[in-house]
Amino acid sequence: MSSEPPPGSGQPPPDDDPFRKQPPPAEGSGSPYNTPPYGGSPGGGDPYGGGDPYGGGPADPLAGMPPLAPSGRRTLARIIDMIMVGVVVWLITWGVGVSEYNVDSDDMQYGRSLAQSSLAAVLYIAYDTIMISRSGQTLGKKWLGMRVANLDNGSTPSTQTTLIRSAVLWIPFAFCCACIWTAIAGGWSYFDKPYKQGLHDKAAKTVVVSTT
Repeated sequence: MSSEPPPGSGQPPPDDDPFRKQPPPAEGSGSPYNTPPYGGSPGGGDPYGGGDPYGGGPADPLAGMPPLAPSGRRTLARIIDMIMVGVVVWLITWGVGVSEYNVDSDDMQYGRSLAQSSLAAVLYIAYDTIMISRSGQTLGKKWLGMRVANLDNGSTPSTQTTLIRSAVLWIPFAFCCACIWTAIAGGWSYFDKPYKQGLHDKAAKTVVVSTT
């Protein structure tokens, strides 16, 4: 009787994240399917000598991932999210506002504006960070069939990664540049190649892919 363990024993459990790209089969397992076709190099590698079948360059990190989401759909999802969070910001600031602020005083108006901007930044960052780190999707992205993924492995970004992504997008928006910064950061994906990343995606090393 053979003393070898049954096939598959001793393998680590699958990753909990269903979106993570699975690694390729281990080389040298003895399977007859590992024989390189067309006289390629031993070990089950690419028969042309690298990750790229045309020249041995690094493998495409998007290989095995869904297609990148269209930039126009990303913009629409962002508008939906901004409207929903913006309504919450307005309701909170309206609920705590007092009539004494409605006087002709630049200092009071500036203080109120700063408080609103701070609250907006906190809520936008919290919304993006919590939603994306849980499922890769805000409500806008979920409704329009998209998700945020790590560029290197396709998995759902961690809380730290998502916090970086959200901070780069929302802190300038709330305090200085408003819609101009959103247009620049998000609009970068219209021209970026090959991954259609916004500036916040580049900071966090993420991409947005389709789920439909």
